Amino acid sequence: MSIADSESQDQPASSSSPSVQLSLDERYNLLRSIAEECILEEELKNLLDKKAEPICYDGFEPSGRMHIAQGVLKAINVNKMIAAGCRVKIWIADWFAQLNNKMGGDLDKIETVGKYFIEIWRSVGMNLDSGKVEFLWSSKEINARSHEYWPRVMDIARKTSFRGSLDQEELTAAQILYPCMQCADIFFLQADICQLGMDQRKVNVLAREYCDDIKKKNNPIILSHHMLPGLQQGQEKMSKSDLSSSIFMEDEEAEVNTKIKKAYCPPEKVEGNPCLEYVQYLIFPWFHEFTVECSEKNGGDMFRWQLLLPVRSHFKNDKAAKQLLQSVKVHLVLPLDKILCA
Repeated sequence: MSIADSESQDQPASSSSPSVQLSLDERYNLLRSIAEECILEEELKNLLDKKAEPICYDGFEPSGRMHIAQGVLKAINVNKMIAAGCRVKIWIADWFAQLNNKMGGDLDKIETVGKYFIEIWRSVGMNLDSGKVEFLWSSKEINARSHEYWPRVMDIARKTSFRGSLDQEELTAAQILYPCMQCADIFFLQADICQLGMDQRKVNVLAREYCDDIKKKNNPIILSHHMLPGLQQGQEKMSKSDLSSSIFMEDEEAEVNTKIKKAYCPPEKVEGNPCLEYVQYLIFPWFHEFTVECSEKNGGDMFRWQLLLPVRSHFKNDKAAKQLLQSVKVHLVLPLDKILCA
């Protein structure tokens, strides 16, 4: 398969049309299309019927470069939430990244990566001009309202048993604290809807169980999106540590071509085919079509890969964005140098 990057400057079709007034069913269908699983569908319908502007919670840990599963898929989902009439609070989990020792636990480096992530979403087409998206740094928000946050974390910890909820037999204190904080985030942000990946399902369910414990009537609704696989066979989730399995948002055209050409794509097989999943979850939702051109010579296919053009251009031409990317790359290279020289 040959992948050619079109130099067309046409803007991709957006999933967000906030100026269009949607019916209740249209709003529901748009939100439901985000999720591989919805807990619970009836609650989602009731919420949309009673609340004109529900609060959707999403979040991320700033950690290294951004791959397309984070960049494009989140932009698509956020734009859909806006179009469905929601406000979106994106939780920049810098303290959580520090707990997980991302970027060596250095908060300054973590902040740099967080700003780089925001620049990626701005350049790829997340609807940040709508006034409906708010980025919140966990360290700043928690410090400002610590009297609300930490009592909630403690109450969740007191009421929760993690036996059987986490896979490891031995857990660090940070691993126990982390899900309690994640659960508290949902209430701290007053979220009506939790929109995270299937890999975060357990902690979102924990929040609903906690609601039952404290007799809270309105449980947070869970919209868990599909996790895009890596490009190689048997990789259920795209991994930043395996460079051949991930397409990064600012990858050059030649790098994207090479990775796609080497990707696992068995003929006449749909299940477990990462290339087809990318078409289903990234290309169709964004462009609403998939162009395949067959040459007269041998019928070879050409896929016009336009998704990353705006990102690539932004990080080449915008001085601040260019500096952010360079800083992120330096932060990632230095720890590797220390390991190699040890």
